[in-house]
Amino acid sequence: MKRKGKMPLPIVGVMGSGSFTQETRCFALGRWLAGEGVHLLTGGGGGAMAAVSRGFFETTNRAGTVIGVLPADRAGGRSAPPGYPNPWVELPIRTHLHLSGTEGTDLASRNHINVLSSNVIIALPGSWGTRSEVELALRYRKPLVAYLQDRAEIPQLPETVPVLSTLAQVRAFVRDALGRAP
Repeated sequence: MKRKGKMPLPIVGVMGSGSFTQETRCFALGRWLAGEGVHLLTGGGGGAMAAVSRGFFETTNRAGTVIGVLPADRAGGRSAPPGYPNPWVELPIRTHLHLSGTEGTDLASRNHINVLSSNVIIALPGSWGTRSEVELALRYRKPLVAYLQDRAEIPQLPETVPVLSTLAQVRAFVRDALGRAP
């Protein structure tokens, strides 16, 4: 997505639950990212992914796009499961990859695409699928931060993952990871 005469926008991957959300926190994160001149990448589903996507999408004068990397259904990989993509995904990337949850580090999981396509990763509250994306971010040495109120919001979150509890802290981390002034 190269723009004439300018550098391409970086991609911020936001990983989190597809079934539950902390609406206020996720929406505010999406809104801030939209004003930061980045693309947003999620797994394209509901919950935290939908809330951050909605915050990003509904922000006027944004430069970036809401990207959703979609899983395949378990019945042969012909389509995404119900609820994918959420209504705010502008660029759905359909995959044949169906594994997730505790199998999220397997090669048949789209989580590799999510992590490898992102310049920086923000982990939101989630379960084993989010935990597997955190593991992959560590494996692929991607800048990673968990935006949580408590480490327990992601099961068995490695101690090496920094946990930040305010949007101001997350802003500083992302800007530093992207080489931008605070």
